[in-house]
Amino acid sequence: MGEPRNAGNNPEGSRGSTIQGAREPRRVGLTPRGERLVNVVGIAMIALFAVAWSWSIVYANSLQMRQSEPSAPPTAHTVATALTTVSAPSAAYVTNAVLEALARSARGASGKLQAKFALPGQLDEALKSLANFDLITLLPFSAKKNGRVGLYYIGNWPEERGARGPGKAPADRYANPEGFIEVTPENENTRVSEHFRLKDFLTHDQPNVWPKYLVLQMRNVDKLELVLADLAARGVNTSGVVVMSGFRTPQYNAGGGNTGGRAGLSRHMYGDAADIYIDNDHNGVMDDLNHDGRVDIRDARFILQSVETVEREHPELIGGAGTYIACCGHGPFIHIDSRGYRARWSGASGG
Repeated sequence: MGEPRNAGNNPEGSRGSTIQGAREPRRVGLTPRGERLVNVVGIAMIALFAVAWSWSIVYANSLQMRQSEPSAPPTAHTVATALTTVSAPSAAYVTNAVLEALARSARGASGKLQAKFALPGQLDEALKSLANFDLITLLPFSAKKNGRVGLYYIGNWPEERGARGPGKAPADRYANPEGFIEVTPENENTRVSEHFRLKDFLTHDQPNVWPKYLVLQMRNVDKLELVLADLAARGVNTSGVVVMSGFRTPQYNAGGGNTGGRAGLSRHMYGDAADIYIDNDHNGVMDDLNHDGRVDIRDARFILQSVETVEREHPELIGGAGTYIACCGHGPFIHIDSRGYRARWSGASGG
């Protein structure tokens, strides 16, 4: 194994003999310091293996104990409709966090929306699991033929005649609607938000024609709810809110009812405008909101203050607001829309 220190001068060295008084043999190629290092590393490795073996035994016992305990409630929320709907996405479970985020998005900035409209195939089945929330399928715009959907006369939108909206408006705000909400006597009371139902936004014509068809943008319903919330914070009872005019079909906007003050590109045709007033005493006109002892345009301007607050806090809902005096069989009111750019007026213009 090792050679004596003086092996090079000893004829017997080749046979492994030792010289009296020579040092103990050591491993070839290792200095005493290297040999000590090897020994230390070896001991450390043995200790490490011993610790790992002990830990594995403890972990196995702990795992067995946990498996024998009752399982904790799952953190996933079962979307029951997804299990029974052929067209539902393959994922039948949505985590609570995802569902809560989905709910916040669906209910809008006001947190009070209760419906979503979409073309066939665009509806999110997960939304069906939300309480007090309706998914409503739109009838595609292509269903309109010769200005009608079924027996209901609608007319034609400006874009169908080649007209374009203002350049400062988002490109989609003056485009033809994606589709129509079919409204029947059976579903007209469907809530779209805390304060509003489908029937609140119907055009005031063709009373005996059913079904009727409606265009409604939920961003403006959301804006209305935010305005009402701000009014409530200012001490106004908003339970008596009335939509005097919601969606107007193009044909009605052009010639139905009192056309005074209507714009050729009225936002009412696009489903993102509403003329409202607060009527808690149910006398058919605006209440005295500013408590000055009179009911006039100043009460509409009182609502306008809340519109300004909402648009500052939610610039994505910016739009038009016009205050109107009592005239032609109605009391004062305010027009509120979400056209995508700021517009203000008073009196008989705008809309």
